[in-house]
Amino acid sequence: MTTAKKNKATFLQIAKAVSWAFFGVRKQSDLDMDASNLTPKQVIIGGLIGAAFFVLTLILLVKLVTN
Repeated sequence: MTTAKKNKATFLQIAKAVSWAFFGVRKQSDLDMDASNLTPKQVIIGGLIGAAFFVLTLILLVKLVTN
């Protein structure tokens, strides 16, 4: 039995994967690489941070436009 060492994803890789997921477009090769490097915990935390950033950006944009 061989054990393969799993590469840990960097913060930038997580942010890139989550942002492309929000946009809805991703190359198959990049998707396969993300699936092999990212853990579900990283994706969930990255998604929550990305969603919070998106909502806060929208709130700020609305406040700027309405003032």
